[in-house]
Amino acid sequence: MGKWFPKLYDLVMNPLEKYKFKKIRRQLLSKAEGRVLEIGSGTGVNFPFYQHADQVDAIEPNPLMSKRSGKKVKKSKANIQTYIVGAESLPFADNTFDTVVATLVFCTIPEPQQALKEILRVSKPGANILFFEHVMLKQPFLAKAQDILTPFWKKICDGCHLNRDTLGLIKMFDFTIEDVHEYYKGLFLTITCLNNK
Repeated sequence: MGKWFPKLYDLVMNPLEKYKFKKIRRQLLSKAEGRVLEIGSGTGVNFPFYQHADQVDAIEPNPLMSKRSGKKVKKSKANIQTYIVGAESLPFADNTFDTVVATLVFCTIPEPQQALKEILRVSKPGANILFFEHVMLKQPFLAKAQDILTPFWKKICDGCHLNRDTLGLIKMFDFTIEDVHEYYKGLFLTITCLNNK
């Protein structure tokens, strides 16, 4: 993981966050209640939107990204605890969380199927699982372009896969998908699920 990526992330993403993603995040995270697990919390961009959470356990494998979230932790209304850990091996007991949140992170997780297994394990039966992700496009030409660009993109964007079919992966596991909403011609999705174990 390069040192430059965490430093530039907020600066590069700020226009998108301010004018496009802020509304999406606010709407999705209004459903986050009780004890919440956030997967890949990055620089803490979600932290201001936790209005109904009793506690947020936020995991992030990149210590430089996590360090940059410190100010947002202090400003948040929610009680937030951060952990330097990956999503594939979560340090929490079975059936711990009422809600799990993953936003713009599944593209970078090295073993996304293992991460989904862990989410099922640590969340309670019936827990809300909330995703906001960019995904592989349905249009064949554009999907092929994503395939071609992904090796280069992974190198400059901290392992991000442009061509990951996150919705397809979710459908392989015990999630009840309640709602899928497309943004920007299907490049971004919000996916609201329940743990169906």
